[in-house]
Amino acid sequence: MNPRDLRLLLLAVVLFGGAWPITKDALREATPVWFAVSRAGLAALATAAALALMGRLHWPGRRDWPVVVAVGLLQLGTFFALSHLALAILSSGRIAVLSNVTIYWLVPLSVLVLGEKVSAMRWAAAGLGLAGAAVLMGPWAIDWSHEGVVFAHGLLLLAALAWSIAIVVTRRLPPSRPMLEMLPFCFGIGTLVLVPLALWREPGGGIGSGAWMHAAFMGCIAAPIGTWSVIEAGRRLPSTVASVGFMLVPVFGVTLGAFWLGEHVGWDVWAGGALIAASMVLAVRG
Repeated sequence: MNPRDLRLLLLAVVLFGGAWPITKDALREATPVWFAVSRAGLAALATAAALALMGRLHWPGRRDWPVVVAVGLLQLGTFFALSHLALAILSSGRIAVLSNVTIYWLVPLSVLVLGEKVSAMRWAAAGLGLAGAAVLMGPWAIDWSHEGVVFAHGLLLLAALAWSIAIVVTRRLPPSRPMLEMLPFCFGIGTLVLVPLALWREPGGGIGSGAWMHAAFMGCIAAPIGTWSVIEAGRRLPSTVASVGFMLVPVFGVTLGAFWLGEHVGWDVWAGGALIAASMVLAVRG
């Protein structure tokens, strides 16, 4: 396993773990789907401008389009839409947990579709990681009778499935060009998916002046760099290592949300974080 790939995973954890509290804070002056539109649209413009300055902005070739469509439609458009809709109902920490638990889907999909062999130690790591995610989510503390809670949790599980399918496509049909050069087109497709949804769900919505700094950071830094590192880590690392690693996102997100937004941190955060950290050690060593 290349240490560079693990560093990419760590970069994704920091950027995406910090994304949820920032987005939750922005929703004081922005509506969820329009904020997602700004995130994808600004990322498309930022990556296109950066690649143009480097002389690397090229139209994708025929072999590249399956990945561009999968990432743009599923990992960006669908994931952003479902997770941002849920953000209006649930805490940023809970969303960071469920939307990033790709291990529900990625490991079985990799075994069934890609024929990947998973060692006994990595199966144990997957189980330990799921236990940590369950503790972090704290289902015993959720008011399941509250309107919209079950629906929001379903949205997040579907968001994780969409992300997992996109990862499988990038591994099964790798593009001919570096993934970095595909990002403007991926984010462009994601934006095209999100705009009609925003017009339908939030016709009077938008982004207030107090949320534009959040949108600029998310669209110009966190989304492009984080998405690139997630795609590369998911494509290069074994599915179990990548999945367990992605679960460090909620650990970081819950912790940051507690310090920034004052969201409650109890024994479940410490216990869940410890289980996920232990599962990461097992996955890397297995």
